[in-house]
Amino acid sequence: MTSQSSDGSLLYMEITAHTSSTPDPTPDPTPGPTDTIEVDWFTRKLFNPLVAWLTGRGLSVKGSRILTVAGRSSGEPRSTVINQLELDGERYLVAPRGQTQWVRNLRVAGTGSLRVGRQVENITVTELADDDKVAVLRAYLTAWAWEVGKFFGDLRATSSDEEILAAAHRFPAFRIDE
Repeated sequence: MTSQSSDGSLLYMEITAHTSSTPDPTPDPTPGPTDTIEVDWFTRKLFNPLVAWLTGRGLSVKGSRILTVAGRSSGEPRSTVINQLELDGERYLVAPRGQTQWVRNLRVAGTGSLRVGRQVENITVTELADDDKVAVLRAYLTAWAWEVGKFFGDLRATSSDEEILAAAHRFPAFRIDE
């Protein structure tokens, strides 16, 4: 399969094929929490495919991008839809579901691509330390709590810095380097 399909149909199949809940037998090379929050049927079967379809055709839904990263074991391209956050002139990727496959792949690869329609941008990233995530997680919750708030439990954009910092280890975040 290729993620470069001009009509997006192969991309859609690739996205659905690589977002299964089957655990990867490859151990996570990074120590720390390995929990991944599963998504419900509506999100997995309707909402995410719709956003992927729209994004693949050039219509970003409130910052949506298709992230493609080389698989850490196979080297094959793996794609998923993510929300790109812009904050104070910097861009970030946040994993509201925790230690997902795209997070593990991006940690190993350090590079990937973001796509909206036919526009593809190659990126390199730096993972944020927990102490550096407070403002990013607050802004992410402000922008997308309506979509991903359920993954953050009781955490809200209005939570104190201490509360966000205490939960920061559960939500990997990457700065997109220019």
